[in-house]
Amino acid sequence: MLSALRQAVGQPSRIIRRRLATIVPSNIHEGNASTISEPQAQSPVSQTQSASTGKQISRKVIDPTEPVYLTMSALLLEKQKYAGQRAVALDPTVFGHPIRRDVLHLCAVHYLDSLRQGTASTKTRGEVRGSNRKIRPQKGTGRARLGERQSPMLRGGGVAFGPKPRDFSTKLNRKVIQMGMRVALTLKAREQRLGVVDHLHWLDRKTASLNRRLKLLGWEAGTLFVSGEEEVPSSLKIAGNNLPGVDFRTVADLQVYDLVKWRRVVLDMAAVHALERTLSKGWAHGENLIINTSPASPVAT
Repeated sequence: MLSALRQAVGQPSRIIRRRLATIVPSNIHEGNASTISEPQAQSPVSQTQSASTGKQISRKVIDPTEPVYLTMSALLLEKQKYAGQRAVALDPTVFGHPIRRDVLHLCAVHYLDSLRQGTASTKTRGEVRGSNRKIRPQKGTGRARLGERQSPMLRGGGVAFGPKPRDFSTKLNRKVIQMGMRVALTLKAREQRLGVVDHLHWLDRKTASLNRRLKLLGWEAGTLFVSGEEEVPSSLKIAGNNLPGVDFRTVADLQVYDLVKWRRVVLDMAAVHALERTLSKGWAHGENLIINTSPASPVAT
């Protein structure tokens, strides 16, 4: 709308676009195939005409068909040797959405409003127990006039304009909530605070062993694990219940507020598939492609 207004008054429209900084592997190994050198994808260029000068202006735009590559991590020790050598191709319509902080604010306020109990209640002067007899005569005593004992001016009387039980929940469209989920996932991916693992199964139920592993990975504080299964694996949940900086969710229980609140989010492949099924905008792809990268590729933390 602003662009149309500027063109109407003879000013050039100003469009600001940011390109997503992703981890794109330089060499791809599939099984025993030979090394394939992937050329850098060129951004498409849009041609627009300036309203004031009439010249053609070239602008680079984001290619929605280019996947978002994210280096995979490993929760189990036996898969540590593969950490940093594999990357997963993510849906760009889910993990490469334009940042909308206003949508994040709407989703966070909507969720926090739904948590309010709204049970605060006070009694009005008509609900306070007591007689309705006048305290003293209206005239002749030289003192201020008073009515019944339930007056809000007196101690033990009713409350004027006090709170009553109410519903604080607000309404927000489903598509806005879905956009907020895309924006939150994109923000975590851009900040390199989004991790992807094969699964969230842990070997035992010992808190000490899980705590040592999380400290080794740097995930001991502010990490949210999201599982795409119906329930979080019991061994991991029992082992991590006593850890203060760790929490667990399923995709069905995941909220936009959780992604904004927690410093780091770790998804398993089942969660990635579930999120892309729900939030994808028709990006043409099959299953998430896991590719081998060079050992020098950075690891998402």
